[in-house]
Amino acid sequence: MKHPDDDHELAPRLEAEMSTTHGLTSDGTVVDLDKARSARTESALDPSVDSGPIESSSAPVTESADPDQRLMVDQPTVKAAGPGYLGRLMGSRRREMIPVWLRSTAELKTATAWVARHYAHAAGYHALRSPVYAARLALQAPVGAARFTGATMRWVADTEGEPVRLAAVRREDAAEYLKLSRQRDGRVRLRTLVAALAMFTGLGSALAIYVLAPAWLHALSVGALVMALGCVGRKADAPVIHRSVDMPKAVKLTSDIVLRALGSLGIPAINQAQGKGRDGFEFTAPITRDGPGWRAEGNLPYGVTVTDVIERRDRLASGLRRPLGCVWPEAVPDEHTGHLVLWVGDQDMSKAKKPVWPLMKSGSVDLFKPVAYGTDQRGRWVDLTLMYVAGVIGAIPRMGKTFLLRLLTLIAALDPRAELHTYDMKGTGDLDPVGDAVSHRHAAGDDDEVIEYMIRDFRELREELRRRTKVIRSLPRDVCPESKVTSALADKRSLGLHPIVISVDECQVPFEHPKYGKEFEEIATDLVKRGPATGIVLLLATQRPDAKSLPTAISANASLRMCLKVMGQLENDMVLGTSAYKRGVRATMFAWADKGIHYLVGEGSDARIVYGVFVDAPQAAAIAARARKAREARGLLSGHALGEAPEPTANAYDLLADILAVVTAKEPKLWSETVVARLAELRPEVYDGWDPDALAAALKPHGIATIQVGRRVKGKVVNRRGIDRSHITTAIAERDGKRDAG
Repeated sequence: MKHPDDDHELAPRLEAEMSTTHGLTSDGTVVDLDKARSARTESALDPSVDSGPIESSSAPVTESADPDQRLMVDQPTVKAAGPGYLGRLMGSRRREMIPVWLRSTAELKTATAWVARHYAHAAGYHALRSPVYAARLALQAPVGAARFTGATMRWVADTEGEPVRLAAVRREDAAEYLKLSRQRDGRVRLRTLVAALAMFTGLGSALAIYVLAPAWLHALSVGALVMALGCVGRKADAPVIHRSVDMPKAVKLTSDIVLRALGSLGIPAINQAQGKGRDGFEFTAPITRDGPGWRAEGNLPYGVTVTDVIERRDRLASGLRRPLGCVWPEAVPDEHTGHLVLWVGDQDMSKAKKPVWPLMKSGSVDLFKPVAYGTDQRGRWVDLTLMYVAGVIGAIPRMGKTFLLRLLTLIAALDPRAELHTYDMKGTGDLDPVGDAVSHRHAAGDDDEVIEYMIRDFRELREELRRRTKVIRSLPRDVCPESKVTSALADKRSLGLHPIVISVDECQVPFEHPKYGKEFEEIATDLVKRGPATGIVLLLATQRPDAKSLPTAISANASLRMCLKVMGQLENDMVLGTSAYKRGVRATMFAWADKGIHYLVGEGSDARIVYGVFVDAPQAAAIAARARKAREARGLLSGHALGEAPEPTANAYDLLADILAVVTAKEPKLWSETVVARLAELRPEVYDGWDPDALAAALKPHGIATIQVGRRVKGKVVNRRGIDRSHITTAIAERDGKRDAG
């Protein structure tokens, strides 16, 4: 690195050295220049070394030193320290020897089948039109014969040299003209002889074929001659053979195109670098073909991040002259924030032909294993594991949020062991194909009956969660080593640990309900936090991803996040996680046409762009029917799918009223364990198994918190968690007052 003051220091130094004649100082002392330069170097390296009679401008100085002296930031005589050759090898990144499509059997089969279909189509297309091609060539044969004859005569007459001879005439250069004329006469004699020999040879060969050759050779010869003359006579704007396939006219991605596009973004650092004759982008790998597109990779200028490019994706697409759906700039998680990977597809991601979903016509699912549910920009399948997660789907309306939730629900339905609870709070019936066919509980709409039905089901799910935790805790360590449900445990129906998948579309409806909103939030939070380990999966979808519609306690603990197009940073981070927008994971960049395209966070360490499989209503009904048959064959169909309504007595209770029933007015404060024991005697089918923690959790949605209650036991005061009866009566009065007002 060159110090800014080096240019100012060099002139005085040279003047000082030139002022010494043959190594003499101003006072006549003889100086060894080699030693002096060595001392100056040591002074630059070690501040404690005095440079002697020759003062070096690179010697460090203090604030009280000569202001003309400057500190050299970089030492020119010291080689920059860095990793050695072995260290660079150890830190290098090896490229894949075998392409991804060649390592994947599924992708290899897909590519091979596509190539076979392509050439089979081309062969059939042209074979069917071959008579038309022959007729066109035959009609163009006379024109071709005339063109061939004219071209031959012009060649024999040496017409190509005529402009040169005319130029010599215009210059009145007799000597040059005579020289060119003699040359032309020689060419004409030679070419006439060649043409005559060719004509007699051709006619002789034609006569021999006509007399001696069989009929098939006659036809072949005449046909070949006619086709050749037809090709000569064709028009430039009327090709004989048409394309069998209209290939996408995608321009090959080159470094010049990439640099032009980056320069059009209006990023000052890139524009300044290109204005000074530099590229403004350092390519770290060759531009290569990557799937159905091109991949460019490199480093942006210092201070420019990939996020700066992502937020200008529309300008980048304009600079590349490609549709917006073809241009996908990405960051590399294990690289610095200025390392850009630019993938440019041949076709718009939303319009490119998708491979057939493996589960569309047949197949089943094991929810504990990954299953394909969409494709990335390159058309490769993206797998998803639904177990051990809680999911959140967010988007603005009409971007495919409900279809994506239905797709995940259908995947769950294809595991016959899974028990489905589906709620379409929008009320349009989008979840009815799967809900009516296989769901244990299903409802659509937002009226009071649906909300009451749903809250009873959620209470049952909370009790089921508590039961499962006890079952898992009671299992031997060798059977359940990780204290969570496994596929083997789910197969044992006696344990009741089968997967439970809850799908709620427009989840803001129950969370914002004036009466049960807090209880919904409390139960859903518990299911999100503890449910995955017990085999309970909660999937929530909303078109209003804010703190009110999607409580923070739920969104913060959901490990599976899918975000289609949203309008702002707040909505983006509510779904994809805090600071996702700053890291460049921006669902705001999706266009209106990118329906079904979303960011996936949770399956792996990196955010991925995925185009979910499109399944329309008839296809969803067919898949759900297949899932129903699988359940019927194993005797696993239950609940709503069988036409059974939930038992109203199981959870038709009023907790606050029951507490007042077991806690008399003479007991203003009571321990929670005493209250729970009395409740279990009152309604054993409801409260059996409750503990003080369960009571506290059940009271929380009502705005009631437990307190410390002191009791004298054997002469000593013992403090334990309990309730204040007055809090219960106040909550009931407020609730009844709101109900009467409604």
